[in-house]
Amino acid sequence: MRLRMVLAVSVLALTSVTAVPSWAGPAPGAAPPATPAPTAAASGGGCDPIAGAECLLPFPNDWFTTGARTRTGLRVALAAEAMPRNAADTPIDPAQWNAADGFSPGSALLAHVPGLDLVKTGAAPVTDIGWSLRRDAPVVIVDTRTGERWPYWAELDAGAADPARQALIIRPARNFREGHRYAVALRGLKDTEGEDLPVGETFTRLLGDGLPSGDPLAGRQHSLRRTLDDLARAGVDTAGLQLAWDFTVASQQGIAAPVLAMRDQALRTLKGRSPKFTVTSVTDLTPEQDSSVAREVAGEILVPNYLDRPGGPPGSNLNRGPDGLPRLLGDTVKAQYQCEIPRSAFTRPAHPALYGHGLLGRATEVRAGNVRAMAGEHGFMFCATKWIGMADEDVQHVAGVFGDLSRFGTVTDRLQQSLLNFVLLGRAMITWDGFAGHTAFQDGRGRSLIDRRDALAYDGNSQGAIAGGALVAVSPDVRNAVLGVAGMNYGTLLNRSVDFLPFQQLMDRAYPDKLTQQVCFGLLQMLWDRAETNGYAEHLTGDPLPGSPRHRVLLHAAFGDHQVSTVTAEVEARTIGARIHRPAVADGRSPDLAPYWGIPSLPRRPYAGSALVVWDSGTPAPPAANVPPLGPQYGRDPHEDPRNDPEARVQKARFLQDGLVVDVCGDAPCTADPVER
Repeated sequence: MRLRMVLAVSVLALTSVTAVPSWAGPAPGAAPPATPAPTAAASGGGCDPIAGAECLLPFPNDWFTTGARTRTGLRVALAAEAMPRNAADTPIDPAQWNAADGFSPGSALLAHVPGLDLVKTGAAPVTDIGWSLRRDAPVVIVDTRTGERWPYWAELDAGAADPARQALIIRPARNFREGHRYAVALRGLKDTEGEDLPVGETFTRLLGDGLPSGDPLAGRQHSLRRTLDDLARAGVDTAGLQLAWDFTVASQQGIAAPVLAMRDQALRTLKGRSPKFTVTSVTDLTPEQDSSVAREVAGEILVPNYLDRPGGPPGSNLNRGPDGLPRLLGDTVKAQYQCEIPRSAFTRPAHPALYGHGLLGRATEVRAGNVRAMAGEHGFMFCATKWIGMADEDVQHVAGVFGDLSRFGTVTDRLQQSLLNFVLLGRAMITWDGFAGHTAFQDGRGRSLIDRRDALAYDGNSQGAIAGGALVAVSPDVRNAVLGVAGMNYGTLLNRSVDFLPFQQLMDRAYPDKLTQQVCFGLLQMLWDRAETNGYAEHLTGDPLPGSPRHRVLLHAAFGDHQVSTVTAEVEARTIGARIHRPAVADGRSPDLAPYWGIPSLPRRPYAGSALVVWDSGTPAPPAANVPPLGPQYGRDPHEDPRNDPEARVQKARFLQDGLVVDVCGDAPCTADPVER
């Protein structure tokens, strides 16, 4: 709650000073116009003619690509005149997006279908994902390489007050595969009276006989034929078809290459040694001051700077070379760190573990009571640094970015640098010439307080889980990780989170059209993929990235979470091949027809693999729509409950030490006592 107040104050202060200029419209909280004008070019200029006047729809879409020498054979080619425009009529600069070789593996599929009624249509809702795979489903997604039908749920943007500007959003229930092409079909769509919606005039022409070569639509018809052939092989013909398109997912190299290049160059330079670091403070605590932690150590790790400004402050981009990969600027980023050493380390050296802080937080979150309790109860030394790009120092910059999304890459580029900062902090924790050789991490007799025989572990919560999955995937040292109140894909999370509300006010002023906002979320996700779990999930467990080991991941979710929607944890679990503790929740608690569809159950014995465990502290189920759980009907926020539960910490500790999921709940759902605030 304190964090949300800080965000709100910071954002409102920003709107009252300089970051949101006078053109940005009504004050925060004021109602937007009932039917704002579209903020993208109405036609031509790089738009897809297939669906009418809305630029960049449907999205994602291979119509917005061009052939290239990449792993996918494509390069995104968005035209500036087709990009969403803010209230100053400035289009988003597509340069960073056009470096991609495909679209996000977690892409929400967007279309504009005025008059659509999803219930009358019979489209699969979030509460019945299995329904999406039935033979006569009105929305069909096909992996064109394998012929596999893809699970999803469909929803209309509940945040759009004007039905005429309401996006159809189709979200994958499991991430799409890297480098694969997908065909999408919309058919049998109904209005509120249950009548078939008309087929668009342009799409009708495209379905017809071959257009002459001089016709402006001839190229689009030729492209569509390939899509229709793919759908036909999957049993979808043109009868009742109202829209179809295809898109290609970015490759592993297209997403992860920048971070891997930074990581590999930095580690080659170290030659197995620790990065340079300083110790700026050592604080010994008496048992009366803290029964869990005996010593706190703070300092800085010196990390090669791949950002384009000395020291890499907020607003920096990656310093890209001609090949698009980051280049050293020549100085260092001073990554602040904070370590908590448990009392038990003075008897038995502590297990080394990185800790990842929450939304727009700081490294000192590692001093939180639940982290100190985990350290003391189970013998872990936790060290943390900042998720620069989305840390406390970035709040005002992030807020300002929502007035002009051309600058959004400054957020995700700094986040990519932060992944390197974490990797090198972890290396300092486990190398012989790192922390273990410094007196601050010794017992006074020259004995290390860190057990270097243990593999490095990772524990992160909230943002520390969302970005933490990317870190785990690229880390050469982490083997086991716990992602607390986990989720991925900010494009899905933001509308469903109470934490986004202050930023939503800014977005409503700068990009007031709700249909345009959903396109913006789709675009932003393509950049976020380079620094959050969504872009790395395919390599989080069984298919490690080059230079990374196989990982095991334990996801903890808080039922009814107000900040990180648990539906995104379910998508993550399906994507990484995790199993789930059952019964996940008590009968009647979940609104789903088949709760946790598509996630296999954990065995009764300790399980050596990845898992999802849902912790329930009595909060009601969240809304099914893409809106945050606001109002007394949604109860208290359970976001912090799992990490504060002693039994959950027992499960976490065993997993971090040996990669085994142990059942601490028996044959019952896992429950956590509500945290008093």
